[in-house]
Amino acid sequence: MASMNNIRTRIKLEDTEILHTTSTNFPGNYSGYDDRLNLDEFRQNLQVQITSLDDTTSEFDLIGIDAAIANAFRRILIAELPSMAIEKVHVTENSSVLPDDVLAHRLGLIPLRADPTLFIDKVAADTKEREDDTLIFKLKVACKKNPKAPTDGDDPKKLYINSNVYTEHMEWIPIGNQITKFKPEDIGPVFPDILIVKLRPGQEVDLKLVCHKGIGRDHAKFSPVCTGSYRLMPEIILKKPIYDEDAEHLQKCFTPGVIELEQDNDGHRRAVVSKPRLDMCSREALRYPAFKDSVELNKIRDHFIFSIESVGALRPDQLFIDSIKLLMSKCDRLLQEIDGNINN
Repeated sequence: MASMNNIRTRIKLEDTEILHTTSTNFPGNYSGYDDRLNLDEFRQNLQVQITSLDDTTSEFDLIGIDAAIANAFRRILIAELPSMAIEKVHVTENSSVLPDDVLAHRLGLIPLRADPTLFIDKVAADTKEREDDTLIFKLKVACKKNPKAPTDGDDPKKLYINSNVYTEHMEWIPIGNQITKFKPEDIGPVFPDILIVKLRPGQEVDLKLVCHKGIGRDHAKFSPVCTGSYRLMPEIILKKPIYDEDAEHLQKCFTPGVIELEQDNDGHRRAVVSKPRLDMCSREALRYPAFKDSVELNKIRDHFIFSIESVGALRPDQLFIDSIKLLMSKCDRLLQEIDGNINN
């Protein structure tokens, strides 16, 4: 029988089922436990530990919060943080093999390097291109034969000029004061080598690309992240020592790096838990009777391994900060609504 505290703080992995999945640490549920929200205690227990961070990806541990809050951050990252994306494509010429609508769809999914906080939302009925709500790009590329191409080759890149149209061919056309407000390196596609369409001699694309600000809830192309996800921190408890051949067998039951073998004073190899965060919770060890009474597998209920992969317009750490600010503004708005209803 699991202790009461384990039920409150751990999700237990059995060989055929997962126990205690529902959060139960709320006021009045267990006698002897004060589960009322205490902000001072919450601040003391809350931890953010960054394990990796670069321009596009981040992994960090979020400790001391409920799954509802972690999921709120995830949903905000995916659906409610703004970014700039191609919204309209004016086609002057498209003689490529891609129909206009397919080509426009591909263009809309190109991640753009532009700070959305410097733009305002486009009014739906407003068709005028304004400097504070619109970005304009031109994409005009024609394919022709390469006069210097080898006669015995079959590589299109050598036989033709502009056989592939990449995002580097997109040319930013400043409007209004954008030429002084932004530097050329501030605006453009995040990656210059995204393939848009393939052309052959005689084919051409001549397009005007109109970009607006939006959020992922309206269309996935506006989502500033490739993905935002989390998983609970695994906990592996070896209830008694496991040695030699059994230790090697146990090591193979987990993701490489989770279990390591240490040499003890008697010359035996003993299994120790090294990096539980690498475990993918396969429960393979519980298949074997020899390990059922020796190994306990849990997940820590309030310890989240959070991963963010940005499309590249904004850094993942900035995106997470923005998600916190947006959640705070939602809470403030809710409190104002509640106060207004009470006052009325």
